[in-house]
Amino acid sequence: MQQSPPLTAIFTIPLLLVFLLPSSNAHNITQILAQHPEFSTFNHYLTITHLASEINRRLTITVLAVDNAAMSSLLSKHLSVYTIKNVLSLHVLVDYFGSKKLHQITNGSALTSSMFQATGSAPGSSGYVNVTDLKGGKVGFGAEDDNGNLDAVYVKSVKEIPYNISVLQISQVLTSTEAEAPTPGPGQLNLTAILSKQGCKAFADLLIASGADTTFQENIDGGLTVFCPTDTVINGFMPKFKNLTAPQKISLLLYHGIPVYQSIQMLKSNNGIINTLATDGANKYDFTVQNDGEEITLKTKVVTAKVTGTLKDEEPLVVYKVDKVLLPRELFKVAPTTKAEAPKAAKEAAAAAPTADSPEGDDVGNQTADNNGASGLDGGRLILMVILSFCVGFLAL
Repeated sequence: MQQSPPLTAIFTIPLLLVFLLPSSNAHNITQILAQHPEFSTFNHYLTITHLASEINRRLTITVLAVDNAAMSSLLSKHLSVYTIKNVLSLHVLVDYFGSKKLHQITNGSALTSSMFQATGSAPGSSGYVNVTDLKGGKVGFGAEDDNGNLDAVYVKSVKEIPYNISVLQISQVLTSTEAEAPTPGPGQLNLTAILSKQGCKAFADLLIASGADTTFQENIDGGLTVFCPTDTVINGFMPKFKNLTAPQKISLLLYHGIPVYQSIQMLKSNNGIINTLATDGANKYDFTVQNDGEEITLKTKVVTAKVTGTLKDEEPLVVYKVDKVLLPRELFKVAPTTKAEAPKAAKEAAAAAPTADSPEGDDVGNQTADNNGASGLDGGRLILMVILSFCVGFLAL
């Protein structure tokens, strides 16, 4: 009688298969282009215009990259950063075009939408791009509002992840009158004024009184996410807040800001540790973002707060309402995790008393800070692991 394989083999094989399978995690255009110095200027402007974050959150995308020489030609026109954003968004196609597909276009030509068109920034159909297979193996690209001219041609494939992202180099920047039209920037965003009008006046008053509002305000242009406890939450926390020193108060307030723009979609797709405005070298002041369906939670090792609403979302600024004050482990006692300590943990979490003998910046734990977050095992791969386990086990019987 044939001996059945041990149980360890039955479960080990599927586990190996799962971890060997390619991950479905989102791409990162900044990291892709960083491997190619000739696109450093293009990469830089994707970041400062916040197009990079938009590209990263989309599932099917084609980026028409241009080298530093081509970008120099565009920058010589002295366009505002908001106009440059429109021009570059014309180079982001909301469809997948790999190098192979370029030569298999039906009827030899295709009109495809760009991010300039998809975001509603383009008047009429000026945000469409013409992709045409030309003689001699060339492929031409041109903006729809450029009188049928194909200004640029395909140079090479930079990176292709089939049906997810394709990065192709083209010879020059696409010409578009509409994209290059003067674009006014957004009106000056006054954070404390916005907070005061949205049920966060108590938090805004603390920012102003401590001087922390200056740091928040200075970070808006580069992208800022704010988590605001409501007036009721702040009022209940004031006895604890008053026990902190002036530097600790500032660190606590800065802990409620992230120096990047994180839309609600980004928060839902990025589980992991995130740095804050209070982060300073060894003084981590980070917390973990986790989501379960539509619910987003922020875990600090001391408390777990929920995002309960969006108060303002006007890129580069987004403000969320949270149901608790975020308490960093650098300033407050870390809640115990064992069952025996659970009753005590509940009391300490409720009290959230500052640690009198812990200097600010005390490193508790060995968490690894990562601005991009850390993704865990996704549900699809877990299901696959279970199915494979049953299949292998059945065959082994």
